[in-house]
Amino acid sequence: MTGIPTLSDLKMKHDPMGRGYHAVYREQEVNHCPGCGRTHWIIGRMSAECAFCSTALPLAEASMHSHSGPAIIHHRNRMSTPAWAA
Repeated sequence: MTGIPTLSDLKMKHDPMGRGYHAVYREQEVNHCPGCGRTHWIIGRMSAECAFCSTALPLAEASMHSHSGPAIIHHRNRMSTPAWAA
């Protein structure tokens, strides 16, 4: 079984500017789907999926976090005081 060829094996160099369009879902912006152009998304922990055509995009915020420690998820609508059931 042979290995997967690297860029140097293919006589290519690493060129991020030449790779083209790289779509990501940004939480604080209006995100238009690259597949259908609509703006309704189903948000997960690592990706967002278009509710109409199922195009998936990685979350920009998910790739910026360090993976050295456990992930702590804070809901953006969380209350400062805990809600207790009656």
